[in-house]
Amino acid sequence: MKWFKTHKFLLLRRITQLSILGLFMLGPWFGLWIIKGNLTASLILDTLPLTDPYVLLQSLVAGHIPEIIGLVGAGIIILFYLLVGGRVYCSWVCPINIVTDAAAYLRTKLAIKTRTKFSRSLRYWILGMTIIVSWLTATIAWELVNPVSMLYRGLVFGMGLAYAMVIAIFLFDLLISQRGWCSHLCPVGAFYSLLSKFSWLKIDASKRKQCDDCMDCFNICPEPQVIKPALKQFENQSLILSPNCTNCGRCIDICEKDVFNFSIRSHVGK
Repeated sequence: MKWFKTHKFLLLRRITQLSILGLFMLGPWFGLWIIKGNLTASLILDTLPLTDPYVLLQSLVAGHIPEIIGLVGAGIIILFYLLVGGRVYCSWVCPINIVTDAAAYLRTKLAIKTRTKFSRSLRYWILGMTIIVSWLTATIAWELVNPVSMLYRGLVFGMGLAYAMVIAIFLFDLLISQRGWCSHLCPVGAFYSLLSKFSWLKIDASKRKQCDDCMDCFNICPEPQVIKPALKQFENQSLILSPNCTNCGRCIDICEKDVFNFSIRSHVGK
């Protein structure tokens, strides 16, 4: 029971990530088309459209006029992530997160230490560059190298370069930079973090007076810099408001003092 308590949100995330990926693969693998398309654009049961707003933005600056169904699909996604937090995509949907979490786990177990550091603002510069390149080339630039799209194409048509991309990200996080891909380079996470600025669902350090400074939450968090303001700095603000929080729930799992819990933004100041 203790193991389950300290891993419950991790298990829920894995079930969610693999279930979403599995639903996309039912069609190509077994001919059961519950979802048509991929994580870029899809149609659920031939009725509900879903469109990645980041891809739609690149398409717009590239000069392509999207169909109404594409705009509706992007609106649905934006509304969802405005409510639950944009970077929920990173921790609960993106299959590459499984790879980077595995690298982080192995890095800790092997006590691998490296000094390579990247600015956390670098991913926003990369985000801006993908928009500019899309405009200059009239293409959806990021999709040419997007590891999520490459993984999907690899699973459908044969892995090919997707193997190399996934392995490269794993080795990069393992040997070069801790949490380097998701926390410093990926423009998708940067894009969705912009939506997190307005989201309702947050993690609340509501029982922070019980904190014994064990540092477990900082060690397990993929974005540890987001914890300190709510836990230590602001007397009347216990919500983690940083848009870079992924709402992964690992701080809730790991804390023996039950300092953290999910909460709603309306509780600010309470």
